[in-house]
Amino acid sequence: MAESQPEWQPDLPAVRRRPPPGHPPWALPPEDRRRSPYTGWTRAHWEVTADALLRATARYASPRHGLIVLPGARPSSSGPRSDGLEGFARTFLLAALRVAGDGGRDPHGHLARYAEGLAAGTRRPGAAREPTPADPESWPRIDTVRQARVEAASLALGLRLTRRWLWDTLDESVRSRVAEWLLPALGPSPVDNNWWLFGLTVGGFLREVGIETDRAGAAIDRALTRIEDWYRGDGWYADGDNRAFDHYNGWALHFYPVLHAHLAADRALLATHGPRLHAQLDACTRLFDTDGAPLPFGRSLTYRFAAAAAPWLGALTGHTPLTPGATRRLASGAVRHFLDRGAVTRDGLLPLGWYGPYAPMLQSYSGPASPYWAAKGFLGLLLPAGHPAWTATEEALPAETADAAGPFGTTGLLLQSTASDGLVRLHNHGSNSVRTTPDPYYARFAYSTRTGPTAPTDDDPALPDNHFALLLDGRPTTRGPATPQATGPDRASSVHTPRAPDGTELAGVRILSATLVHGRAEIRAHRVTGAAPGTRVRQTGWATTPGGPTAQLHPVHGYDTPARRTPTGSTLIGPRTATLSVEGTVTADPGGTLFAALVSLTADPDPAPVHTLATVRPTRHGMEVTWQDGTRTHLDLPPPGTEGGEVSGQVARP
Repeated sequence: MAESQPEWQPDLPAVRRRPPPGHPPWALPPEDRRRSPYTGWTRAHWEVTADALLRATARYASPRHGLIVLPGARPSSSGPRSDGLEGFARTFLLAALRVAGDGGRDPHGHLARYAEGLAAGTRRPGAAREPTPADPESWPRIDTVRQARVEAASLALGLRLTRRWLWDTLDESVRSRVAEWLLPALGPSPVDNNWWLFGLTVGGFLREVGIETDRAGAAIDRALTRIEDWYRGDGWYADGDNRAFDHYNGWALHFYPVLHAHLAADRALLATHGPRLHAQLDACTRLFDTDGAPLPFGRSLTYRFAAAAAPWLGALTGHTPLTPGATRRLASGAVRHFLDRGAVTRDGLLPLGWYGPYAPMLQSYSGPASPYWAAKGFLGLLLPAGHPAWTATEEALPAETADAAGPFGTTGLLLQSTASDGLVRLHNHGSNSVRTTPDPYYARFAYSTRTGPTAPTDDDPALPDNHFALLLDGRPTTRGPATPQATGPDRASSVHTPRAPDGTELAGVRILSATLVHGRAEIRAHRVTGAAPGTRVRQTGWATTPGGPTAQLHPVHGYDTPARRTPTGSTLIGPRTATLSVEGTVTADPGGTLFAALVSLTADPDPAPVHTLATVRPTRHGMEVTWQDGTRTHLDLPPPGTEGGEVSGQVARP
């Protein structure tokens, strides 16, 4: 449990036989392999899973259900009272989707508990980080604990979805207190990113029930105006005045405005944001592995299958490139992926982590109940049981139908997937962390659905995977913010200034990097300018776990060592990873030093050596590549000041 707990202790579950590893601790309905040949899952599996998650968290509710304080290794930076509110709000959203999706039927009495909690939580809201003995169940105030604004959005959305069965049945005094507690969320956002949409969501509910409608409308308009500044086209938003492109596109920046437009029957708003969702789904649905895994890239990954929210939203509104069968295949595959890999504890809880608990991937705002934003992944329950997304036969995902490669709009992200193994890789030449310090979940050059970034610790700095670094006294530089340079059907490039191990920029040093892909093969090339001659450099490959995919790395230009395999600790996929690396030396060439390596990550059995996948011939400003199938391509990496100044290339088919 978190430190400084309220006076009560939640009832612990009865001792029972531990379920087999890799299975949730509740009984699931029989699989339907005729309708769902890929996952076996039906709507009944989703309903049973939602009910089981709610039962498990209910054991940790306070006596009047105002707070749900889940066990965890540490509280969030907002403190235990906020964490208790988070437990209430995020599980309430799950309960609301479950009940609203069943036309108001509530045989398990979910809403009755939350009705009591609404009354208790708003009785005496306070500014303290911890519950007080005088009233241990009241929530923190939105104007004093800013995390409460996030939870207000889940509360407001849940109330909107269940209005007829919950809000309209509450005592007038309780409705008044809940509204009073929500109203501060209509003010300007204290965080200039997707947080503006929490005010939109609260405003949508309050306007619908006729409370402060002018203020509510202003909050909606203000939020929509602000996120317009961040729209980059092709369905992609930056998450603020930055270049952060990640899962927040799907589970926040599209989720809230499109769902609001749908619930408000606002055709004009949906006409703007619906096509954007369609475009986003065309990209993000390609980032799911054939085994159901979403790509572990960016922050807040402990929300897990919340990544399925956007595909469900596309089906709900009709703005999706996916067929109904492919939508269910993707969403059911994502939830089952985590349940089959132990992402639920023996007590039925979602821990802070990816599969099991995994502290290195967490943020300071992550608390024990944070994983329950995964409730958004149950949005499909709003679709009636007869909807084609529930009745159509499951269909294959993009990752398993054909090899794919290509850029995602102006993001600097390059997709690479292979149908033979269903593995998806993402090469990052333009998405940067919202933080100023290097973040391994943004700063790596590549990510995949079956690997994760290595986790440095104070005792073990770990070898950063998928990284190119200068070695200063043996210590690697980190990657500075990446600026995209050029993209093409099979390539992407970027420029960055590396940072010394102490975090300072290496003024005058410039690294132009490019990734070229073909099938499972990758060429990673870097031109280093401004570094002192004799400086050592290092290129690393994928960090793989025992029994995982096969990683390969082969130097083709500029490196002077063979590939070495080094133990690199844990990733969110598992412990005992190993990572390949090669090293070279910066020369005195005024045009910079060019380094290139062939890389591969594959789950195919007995893959051919990576050096057989391509022949590389250096040219004055780049390289010519002949792939194994005879396809030829040219990659330019010009020195600074060279005419053109960008990475470019051309492809010739055999």
